[in-house]
Amino acid sequence: MTTPTPSSGHSTSYRVTGMTCGHCAASVTEELEALTGVREVQVELVAGGASTVTVTSDQPLTEDVVQAAVTEAGYQLA
Repeated sequence: MTTPTPSSGHSTSYRVTGMTCGHCAASVTEELEALTGVREVQVELVAGGASTVTVTSDQPLTEDVVQAAVTEAGYQLA
């Protein structure tokens, strides 16, 4: 009998503008990690451009929820 592998969750990437440093990335990460079901947040910082933020969660998140968290951190989805 084979044991099923647990689901790795749902990963979605977003482009976020306005981040310029590690502190910016940490602020966005903190707000997104506070969302229910979020397992992991990875930020590929592009200072002065649109950074890629990948969110892995138990269930898909609506863009409105992600936008609200990013806005709370002081940034915008591109």
